[in-house]
Amino acid sequence: MQKQLIGQPILRKEGLEKVTGRARYVDDLTFPEMLHGVTVRSPIARGRILGISFGDGIPWHEFTIVTAKDIPGANCVALILEDQPYLASEVINHPEEPILLLAHADKYLLEEARRAIKFDIEPLPAIFSIEDSLQKTEVIWGEDNVFKKFLIEKGNVDAVWSQADFIVEGEYETGAQEQLYIETNGMIAIANPAEGVTVWGSMQCPYYVHKALIKLFGLEPKKIRVVQATTGGGFGGKEEYPSIIAGHAALLAWKSGKPVKMIYDRAEDMAATTKRHPSRTRIRTAVTKEGKLLAAEVDFTIDGGAYATLSSVVLSRGTIHAAGPYNWPNVRVHSRAVATNHPPHGAFRGFGAPQSIFAMERHLNKVAQTVGVSPEELRRRNFLKPGETTSTGQVIHERIDLDALLTRALTLSNYHAKKQRFAEFNAESATEKKGIGFATFMHGAGFTGSGEVYLASVVGAEATETGKVRVLTSNTEIGQGSLTIFSQIAANALGIDVSQIEIAQPDTANVPNSGPTVASRTTMIVGKLVESAALGLKQTLVGSGLLGETYSTEDFAAACRAHLTKHGELKSFSKYEPPPGVHWDDEKYQGEAYGTYAWAVYVAEVTVDLATYEARVDDFVALQEVGKVIHPVLAAGQIEGGVAQAIGYALYENVVWQNGRMINNQMTNYIMPTSADLPPIRVYFEELPYAFGPSGAKGIGELPMDGPAPAILNAIEDAIGSPVNRIPLLPETLMKVMTAGVANG
Repeated sequence: MQKQLIGQPILRKEGLEKVTGRARYVDDLTFPEMLHGVTVRSPIARGRILGISFGDGIPWHEFTIVTAKDIPGANCVALILEDQPYLASEVINHPEEPILLLAHADKYLLEEARRAIKFDIEPLPAIFSIEDSLQKTEVIWGEDNVFKKFLIEKGNVDAVWSQADFIVEGEYETGAQEQLYIETNGMIAIANPAEGVTVWGSMQCPYYVHKALIKLFGLEPKKIRVVQATTGGGFGGKEEYPSIIAGHAALLAWKSGKPVKMIYDRAEDMAATTKRHPSRTRIRTAVTKEGKLLAAEVDFTIDGGAYATLSSVVLSRGTIHAAGPYNWPNVRVHSRAVATNHPPHGAFRGFGAPQSIFAMERHLNKVAQTVGVSPEELRRRNFLKPGETTSTGQVIHERIDLDALLTRALTLSNYHAKKQRFAEFNAESATEKKGIGFATFMHGAGFTGSGEVYLASVVGAEATETGKVRVLTSNTEIGQGSLTIFSQIAANALGIDVSQIEIAQPDTANVPNSGPTVASRTTMIVGKLVESAALGLKQTLVGSGLLGETYSTEDFAAACRAHLTKHGELKSFSKYEPPPGVHWDDEKYQGEAYGTYAWAVYVAEVTVDLATYEARVDDFVALQEVGKVIHPVLAAGQIEGGVAQAIGYALYENVVWQNGRMINNQMTNYIMPTSADLPPIRVYFEELPYAFGPSGAKGIGELPMDGPAPAILNAIEDAIGSPVNRIPLLPETLMKVMTAGVANG
């Protein structure tokens, strides 16, 4: 039998192809007679289209031109509410909204043509803030501008206020954030009525694109094929948006009769595609003089932009995580996603939880100060323990010990000694201040509630003629290492060498729908299906007498070849089944929101420059309990990358809006942290194997996005003595706070 592979840092499966340049991204692909396509977009936030003019000097007869009237099926992006058109025909609802598509063999002439098209538009009043949307200064969506509402209630919040020694209130805001994946969005399409539609592209979720193209073209599912090319990052930005660019490329291919490639440049990608939802959270908390949390009322609102996209699902996760890893006897969370005339916001790593966790972790520091206890002590007195319930009434059955987790994180960061040393330093320094802070949090792995049951994901494994095993899954490699993890899981389950595992290219013509590559579900949910499907192959070979109970890699390969010769194909499929005892009530929004959670304590050390008002992170400790770690290097990389991204979210990345349009849509003026701006990120794991994950693993991909921002701002407050409750925390904001001596962030 092969040695244990779980927990080993094996070589990355696709690493050699990427570092040698052999990997083929969508812009590396070409087809005979291929045209290039572009999108012509709205210049304003809201209005009525009165006419389109085509400028002189352009040979328009050479161009393929597509408008809404050319769409053969339904002019809507099939996702959840189906309110977003592929091409605006009458009304515009956001800047950069697609109105017209162009294709031509000469991509330079194509750009000239794009600039030569002008729209006659009657402007309509637009709204750009959460407050204006809630006040209905203009009704731009439905009857009240609200895409979705949720209400979570536990206990009796209204009965508690009179019993409180302290009532603490606060308001917290987070801004938009650009995913900034290395590779921009891109698609190639071949389409015609006889053969259907095939697209190749950069994406996270092939079956999302498949579903959308079925609706757009009104074709049978078997006439739509979606193939993932090598993809240069996603972070959620290639979850729902690829359905749009795929549809646009396919519409041009359908009309022209030729292959069409559409590749966004960086400016278009940043201005036109989805971002993290901005948020506003108001919290009111009842607490005793001993620091016992009695009740919380949380009002959580996110800006969804002009169309619903995935806002309801983002809102759901943010709502469920709003109460944090604390034992609230009474809690009420009101939440809503509202419409504005920004381009639609969408999926981004963390998916709503970073927004609501930021608010709660900042708020609890305010509660601690009000009560007169340390932030550490307040949390210790209120941590969830096994047998207690979350805000949705989910009983914690895991052996999690948040007290011990906090103790280890504070020890690893030398928290107490540094806190004392920084206080002494700050009393004497006139040039800079230092501080240290932490955040405690959790993140649910997999789709919320009944989501995984609804998806009913399927994974296959098949024996090949060479005796290898090919894993069949639509889950995608987007830089996170899933090809390696799946290979590790399958090889470990079969007891063979990892070199004997192949992962099929995600292609809807050849692989089953194993759900999207999102929601910290790839390793835990899909990896478990990979494990089960692989074991199904082994059971077949053992049961047929072709394989003994003990065997080598060579024996297994020989058994596979013998089975193919004697019986034909050898395949095994595994379909998702929920763990026992997991029940969710969608109407009441109560029950087991997730099969399990990852738990974490993050500690940030900061310095604030009193001349420039810049804050920098000097040291960062990230400790998390994530079940069994499958691949320690990839797992640490996920945490390091997530922390770096979240440091940008906290301190650097500011989307500048002007009348609904992002105007700093270049990497020269959208400021993100470089390696020079990042501290040492020290990553540590606790391992409590999860019974229903592959070899005990949980999901971790989104977790590191949740904790850094509140830990950093808690540290900044420790340094300067004044709270700031809005991110990104730019130097100009910090200057206002420090010179005023009060929080007006």
